[in-house]
Amino acid sequence: MDKENLIDRVEEVLQTIRPFLNADGGDVELVEIEEATVKLRLLGACSSCNMSNMTMKAGIEEGIKKAIPEIESVIAINA
Repeated sequence: MDKENLIDRVEEVLQTIRPFLNADGGDVELVEIEEATVKLRLLGACSSCNMSNMTMKAGIEEGIKKAIPEIESVIAINA
């Protein structure tokens, strides 16, 4: 698995999701990819929103896994 290529591909997917997050005052940042797990940080309004878990699972994780089948999980980290 070419990590640089994978990072680029994940960033491409995040770019398609960002406008929806930005509309609500939030954003997302790619922290790292470790094996088949993408670690993200929710920013702005998304970091404290009580719907952020649903946003992460239904929106972000689903989008990444659909576009990049080799990704097995997407998790949010704090700080």
